[in-house]
Amino acid sequence: MVAGCLSERYPGEVQSELGEVDAVIGTNQLEEIVHAVEGVPVPPPAGFGRSQADLYLYDHTTPRAAATPPYTAYIKIAEGCDHTCAFCVIPKIRGPFRSRAIPSVVAEARGLAERGVREVTLVSQDTSSFGLDLGLRDGLALLLESLTRVEGIRWIRFLYVYPDMISDRLVDLVSGQDRICKYIDMPLQHASARVLKLMRRGGSRASLERLIGRIRSRIPGVTLRTTMLVGHPGETEEDFAELQRFCQDMEFDRLGVFAYSDEEDTLAHDLEGKVARQTAGRRRRELMAQQLRIAARLNRRLRGQEFPILIEGPAEESELLLQGRLESQAPEIDGVCLINDSEAGPARAGEFRVIRVTRALGHDLLGTLVR
Repeated sequence: MVAGCLSERYPGEVQSELGEVDAVIGTNQLEEIVHAVEGVPVPPPAGFGRSQADLYLYDHTTPRAAATPPYTAYIKIAEGCDHTCAFCVIPKIRGPFRSRAIPSVVAEARGLAERGVREVTLVSQDTSSFGLDLGLRDGLALLLESLTRVEGIRWIRFLYVYPDMISDRLVDLVSGQDRICKYIDMPLQHASARVLKLMRRGGSRASLERLIGRIRSRIPGVTLRTTMLVGHPGETEEDFAELQRFCQDMEFDRLGVFAYSDEEDTLAHDLEGKVARQTAGRRRRELMAQQLRIAARLNRRLRGQEFPILIEGPAEESELLLQGRLESQAPEIDGVCLINDSEAGPARAGEFRVIRVTRALGHDLLGTLVR
C-alpha cells in the first residue's frame, strides 16, 4: 500500500495509523509514485532533509491527461501559498508559493490550442502573486499579455486573486483586452473588520467597498465572483449581519459560501469563540438564499440582450436542449445558458455563437441562438 501524506510533516504517524504501509508519498513527490509502487525506495517528504528546490512544480513538458471537454482547459500557473490565513492549511499541505516560468505556461497554452482548446482558465492558490518569487512586478499581467498572443485561444480567465494584490495594470489589462474575460474571482471571506482580523486577512468593509468600486468603474460590465466563510471562530451574529448587509449592497454576480470547518494545524483551530456547526450551517443557508434572489434579479436584467456564447453540447438537464456558457460564466462553478431555440442553424460543442437571452432561471439563463 502507498499512502499520500497530506501535510508532509508526519509520515511516521501516517504509516503507523494505516498499518501495512510500504511507502508514504508527500504532495511534492508525485513523480515518485511509480517508484513507490514498484518497490523502489522513496526519500522522505519535504521537511525531512529535502530542500525547497525539490518541491514539485509541473511544467509544459509534464504529460497531462484531458480531464475537461476538448474546447476548454485549466492551466495551473503556480503551486503553494505564502499567506497565513488562520483557517487555511494549504501552505502546510502545498508548501511555499512558487511560480512557473512564463515561457512554460505559454508553451502549454500553445500546445492546448493546437489540440483544439479555445478557452483556458488559469488557477493556483493565489494567481495574483504569480511571479513575485521570480522577482517579477505585475507578473500576472505580464503572463496574461503573453497568453493573448497565443493563436487559437479566444477566452482567457484567471481565478483566485487576493484582494490587496489587484494592481491598476491588471485591472486595465482586463478592461482593454478582448481575449481576457471581464471576470474577477476574488475570495473576500468576510466583511467584518473584526472577523477579517481573526482570519488574518486584514481590511474592512469600507476598504473592500472601495476596491470593488475601483474594479467596477474601470472594467465596465465586469463579472465579480467571491466566496465567503461563515462560522469562523469568533464570528458573532452582529458580524454575520454585517456580512449579509455587505453582500446585499454589493450585489455580487457570483457568490459561494462555505461553513467553517475546524482543521488541526491551523491558527483558527486554537481560537476561542467556536461557532456551533448548526449555527454556521444556518448562516450559510441564509446567505445563499439572499444571493439566489440577487442572482435572479441581475439575470432578469439580461433579457433581450445578445452575448457571445461557447457551446458545450447537450444540456445536463435534458438532451432536448443545448447548453453553453457566457464570458461571465466560468466552467463548473457558475451557472450555464440553456438553449431551446436557434435562428442560426445547428451548433456544435466548442463553437462560439451568439445568444439572445429570453428568460432568467435563478442562476441559469435561457436563450435563442441568433448567429
